[in-house]
Amino acid sequence: MLKLENISYSVAGRNLIEDASVSIPTGHKVGLVGRNGTGKTTLFRVIRGELPLDTGSFSLPSRARIGGVAQEVPGNEVSLLNTVLAADVERATLLADTSTDPARIAEVQTRLADIDAWSAEARASTILRGLGFTADEMHEPCSAFSGGWRMRVALAAVLFSEPDLLLLDEPTNYLDLEGALWLESYLAKYPHTVLIVSHDRGLLNRAVGAILHLEDKKLTLYQGNYDTFAETRAARIAVAASENRKIEARKAHLQSFVDRFRAKASKAVQAQSRIKAIAKLKPITTPQEAALKRFTFPSPEELSPPIIRVEGGAVGYDGKAILSNLDLRIDQDDRIALLGRNGEGKSTLSKLLSGRLELMKGQMVTSSKLRVGFFAQHQVDELFIDETPIDHIRRLRPTETPARLRARLGGFGIGAEQAETLVGKLSGGQKARLSLMLATIDAPHLLILDEPTNHLDIESREALVEALTAYTGAVILVSHDMHLLSLVADRLWLVKDGAVKPYEGDLESYRALLLGAPEKKSDKKTETQKAPKPKRAPRLSVLELRAEVRKCEERVEKLERMRARMDEMLADPTLYSERKHAVPELQRKDGELKVALKRAEALWEGAIAKLEAAEA
Repeated sequence: MLKLENISYSVAGRNLIEDASVSIPTGHKVGLVGRNGTGKTTLFRVIRGELPLDTGSFSLPSRARIGGVAQEVPGNEVSLLNTVLAADVERATLLADTSTDPARIAEVQTRLADIDAWSAEARASTILRGLGFTADEMHEPCSAFSGGWRMRVALAAVLFSEPDLLLLDEPTNYLDLEGALWLESYLAKYPHTVLIVSHDRGLLNRAVGAILHLEDKKLTLYQGNYDTFAETRAARIAVAASENRKIEARKAHLQSFVDRFRAKASKAVQAQSRIKAIAKLKPITTPQEAALKRFTFPSPEELSPPIIRVEGGAVGYDGKAILSNLDLRIDQDDRIALLGRNGEGKSTLSKLLSGRLELMKGQMVTSSKLRVGFFAQHQVDELFIDETPIDHIRRLRPTETPARLRARLGGFGIGAEQAETLVGKLSGGQKARLSLMLATIDAPHLLILDEPTNHLDIESREALVEALTAYTGAVILVSHDMHLLSLVADRLWLVKDGAVKPYEGDLESYRALLLGAPEKKSDKKTETQKAPKPKRAPRLSVLELRAEVRKCEERVEKLERMRARMDEMLADPTLYSERKHAVPELQRKDGELKVALKRAEALWEGAIAKLEAAEA
């Protein structure tokens, strides 16, 4: 159990956390939420022991391992796979043991078997594949990848090491939709305690079972996912507001008596008692509500449709087409989400539509007055850190007054104080708001947004949804935030296998498709038009299912016996003194047996489930 008792922490005299307590049971998965700047990352550093508490204490089970994502994976020549494998320090240490003592060798081999060392490469490959790396890329050096991709490697490494307490701070910021959905599924099955800072509602709804809210310097644990937390908290605020209205009405009634009779000697005692009663009526403390910092996108003039038309198009780099046979139309009222795995060409399509790439063949017709706004995550990193937001906007609008420039920044939630602050000292969310303002300053007819919600807190994401809903231009979205996509996009384009096609399903069916579940199809036919039902495969009888269960059980028992014999062989000291040449082959077979046993157990469990359903 992770236990925080009456902890307090301050920075430069400002209290971030004050006398806060919470207990998180072992194995629970908890989302840590709160507005930007409230101290979530600081709390992680306290738990890791990087920052000393002012007061209070925290405790974990003895020998519990704490793990978090490294700030960056070094750009060395070590392969991605070996970088991830090295995260299991015990395994690496055991494999590096060069002892010639047969007893020590047997001890090492027994421990390697206990920690499932021989299937480690397969587990590491599965994690890297889930985070978007191909089989070939896993064997390339870290130096061949950009900082964002190295962060994925860092995430893979900590997931592979399976710490007892996993601390993740905005892990989806460097992932695409496919990687984010895989992470949701992985964390839901993670065998130990997870504490995750995230503003991704999809992740907080599907991967955690409780929400830890940091607000007003206190920690409050809510059971349930994010939607349940939001409903519970809203109800609590409503109750507090109702009670405060009653208190204010009572105070007003008492005050009216005091005002009427304060000067009358005969009522002086009653007036004084009511003054004392008013002093005792304290309002119920309600959570600090963040002022919703809205986005204000300027409205473009209306253009005749379509604003973009592509026919028979092909686009790519260095004469090699990435996307071909493009037949696309975009109108000014379109809201389009681009789906597709990383590397399929979503960024290439975005560059084409924004005028950053030319067609290799075919034709693209655009409205003569078309203005396109483009926002990508890398643009946030390209802001001038030694300039202020006012400096950035003045470069684009040199003739406007300072008051007008500040008003533009205010429309994107950048206040007067932040307007004069160097960009290098702004938070990630404030930088994202500045980049969004610069991308939309010319009132574009088409706004292309590539991961716009990174670094934005939940309140800011909701404000962005409202702004995009009210926006009168076309929007093309690339995002891992399914909540944003579901509320904004009304068309889905799938970028896959060098083509761009409309996706006929919805986002939930796409999620199911990515996670390996059968895709759900809506029945668009009326009762009189329904197609005939396909013939079903014959259902197995209960007797046949019982036979299948017995067969699976026998397979599991056989593999367990084989594994037990293999463990005995690997634990025998004479193996390493008399038959050293046989060790690598036995280790390989041991790893294969473990994988086969897991598969057999899964088949056995599936057969039991089918039998139970049939018997019911």
